[in-house]
Amino acid sequence: MRFLADLMSQVRNEGEKICEGGGAKAIENQHAKGRLTARERIALLADPGTFFELGLYTAHCMYEEWGGAPAAGVITGMARVETRMVMIIANDATVKAGAFFPMTSKKVIRAQNIAIENRIPTIYLVDSAGVFLPLQEDVFPDTDDFGRVFRNNAVMSAMGIPQIAAIMGMCVAGGGYLPVMCDHVLMTDGSGLFLAGPALVQAAIGQKVSSEELGGAAMHAAISGTVDFREPTDQACIARIRSIVEKWGYRRLSPWDRRKPVEPELAAEEIYGIYDSSPARPYDMKEVLARVLDGSRLDEYKPEYGKTLICGYARIGGFAVGIVANQKLHAQQTDHEGHKRIEFGGVIYTESAEKAARFIMDCNQNLIPLIFFHDVNGFMVGRDAEWSGIIKAGAKMVNAVSNSVVPKITVIVGGSFGAGHYAMCGKAYDPRFVFAWPTARYAVMSGDSAAGTLVEIKVKQLERGGTKLSEEERKELYESVKRTYDEQTDPRYGAARLWIDKIIDPIETRDAITQALEAAALNPDVAEFKVGVLQT
Repeated sequence: MRFLADLMSQVRNEGEKICEGGGAKAIENQHAKGRLTARERIALLADPGTFFELGLYTAHCMYEEWGGAPAAGVITGMARVETRMVMIIANDATVKAGAFFPMTSKKVIRAQNIAIENRIPTIYLVDSAGVFLPLQEDVFPDTDDFGRVFRNNAVMSAMGIPQIAAIMGMCVAGGGYLPVMCDHVLMTDGSGLFLAGPALVQAAIGQKVSSEELGGAAMHAAISGTVDFREPTDQACIARIRSIVEKWGYRRLSPWDRRKPVEPELAAEEIYGIYDSSPARPYDMKEVLARVLDGSRLDEYKPEYGKTLICGYARIGGFAVGIVANQKLHAQQTDHEGHKRIEFGGVIYTESAEKAARFIMDCNQNLIPLIFFHDVNGFMVGRDAEWSGIIKAGAKMVNAVSNSVVPKITVIVGGSFGAGHYAMCGKAYDPRFVFAWPTARYAVMSGDSAAGTLVEIKVKQLERGGTKLSEEERKELYESVKRTYDEQTDPRYGAARLWIDKIIDPIETRDAITQALEAAALNPDVAEFKVGVLQT
């Protein structure tokens, strides 16, 4: 219990440090220009207490040779504005003047993709110097780089997803296209919008022109007609955005069933005392679920079959959901010949994979969103597993997950390793959101397994060259490999690379899932469910 609480405290403290952006001096410089910081702008824009930040750890411990880029220099997340759910994307000018690092582009695109999948109206608070030039080759050209942002603007507009852009600082070069491709464009006095700044214009064509004359708010409001609303201050601009949003009409909602939420009968804080990462002390995932689900109620599907995977119908935040969760308790299973065996918790066996595949298909048939809780070591291996058709069963589960048309939300509680990660709707399988506890571990295999395997390979290579390692050298090599692997399996490493949308406090799991389901409810379109050819 103490371990999990301490780990969460560490994550929270790191998060607070990230929220400082470029630091006190950069914040002071922003205020000296008469501008608010990105977080101050969001605090004014969002209804109180509604901002749900995503991607806080993006670029964590990256770009250190350039002084770092806290939160990748852009703040993203969902909020309520005049009670309406929106996605907010705000450049943080205290971090390298809001310049786009490679991960900045990817973070903006991830926020846009969430908005596209869930039809979330999007508000951009623009204050950016454009591409971070020393890393331009990693920012400029690809499908998850800078240009994709503007392509997404156009696609979102065509899909009828409202977009508002407020220019509240610099908006230069290619970045100038972002606001102009939105439905509404606002601009504050003292801001600049131009394809090339005064210095570049003079160098290129020899014309001397001031920043205000070239691309100031007054010019764009009265001469080019580019901006719809010219505002004197950040505060006035944000008030105008709220006024626009307040007048939006309502679109039809999705078919996901929702009723009045019922709080769990058991306290969420007790999760700290239930979860245990030690293989020697397996915990009961049903006890975790009982502190997340409405009324602590689960209608478990096939409870006596394939016991290492829990499947069942429930409600979270009033929404009907299908639960697919790894059970960490060991279980006894009887095979087709009447032989009993012990199945290890957190391992997917043939029976559990087949059960999950059928359950996932049922949820799609009945329009029930799916929630996956990961603490998985992988699929079972060995002769008995192969003879039972584990590959066929696993392929069936992966097929069902891949072709699901209902919203999928993933929560990584503990380990999420190998093909088990894929079958449980890992990032590559289009979950609408990926949340992780600070105890999450995310890799092909655990640090212990990887270190053991890689050391054996290295030892054999050295022995072929005539070198024999001492026991001490083997141990040193093992610890070195394990240390590197453990660092890469840490959820902060994954969150830095956007494999994870948000690291959450375990006691906030229910709230995070509810937020995600409310976002998913904005998209009324459900494709036809087809699974193609299934191995039987």
